[in-house]
Amino acid sequence: MLSKVHLPSSAAEAADLLRGGGWLVGGGTVVMPKVNTGAVPVDDLISLRHAGLGGIRIEQDTVRIGAATTLAEVGQHDGLGFLHPAIRSIASPPVRNLATVGGNLLVPQPHGDLAVALLALDARVDVVSADSTRTVSVCDPVHADEVITEVRFALPKGAWRYRKAMRRKHNSASIVTVAAVVGDEVRIALGGVAPRPIRAHAAERILETTPGAVTEAAEAAREGIEPVDDAYASAWYRTRVLPVHVRRALLGTD
Repeated sequence: MLSKVHLPSSAAEAADLLRGGGWLVGGGTVVMPKVNTGAVPVDDLISLRHAGLGGIRIEQDTVRIGAATTLAEVGQHDGLGFLHPAIRSIASPPVRNLATVGGNLLVPQPHGDLAVALLALDARVDVVSADSTRTVSVCDPVHADEVITEVRFALPKGAWRYRKAMRRKHNSASIVTVAAVVGDEVRIALGGVAPRPIRAHAAERILETTPGAVTEAAEAAREGIEPVDDAYASAWYRTRVLPVHVRRALLGTD
């Protein structure tokens, strides 16, 4: 039963509190429904509201986003217009007003579409524990005693592509999500087809060797996927439609 809510003033303080147990909460869109329904036993919540982890900074071509920044703030930032379609594809406006960037990196697939976009951007994530700090890729797991503090990435050099297939326009999880940067270097990230967002390395290699081989690359995107059946789509269907959405994303067509 929930008995206490902590309001640490820094990520280091939050990480220290994690030693005693409890759950981190950012916007609360994932954790609070579980707490309110009793789906998980929680005595202590550790809120990041006052931990100083918000804000967006763009310095030259490097973007830094605090983990407690809301999705709505990203979706309204003039310097991040290329990410706005990805943000609009996530949940509904009331949810985006609360949900945070750090939280979106931790939700399981087929949710977490911003994580897919950030993986295509080769984003790095800073995390803090009570004993150390480290930097990991956006797709690497974060330990239970760590606090995500910041996400950083370079503005894309090349064409940016994003596409999400879902059952309805708002507040629906992904069937397949594709994010890509296509230029001198090709990076293609996929969501909805594995436990975590993954890079389509086989497809990337084909496009780097033969830039026009979009259809071949789209078929190769199936390599390494691990789709599952859920309420939104079957593993069979995800596997079947993945090349279609990869091809459309790469070509920038509907």
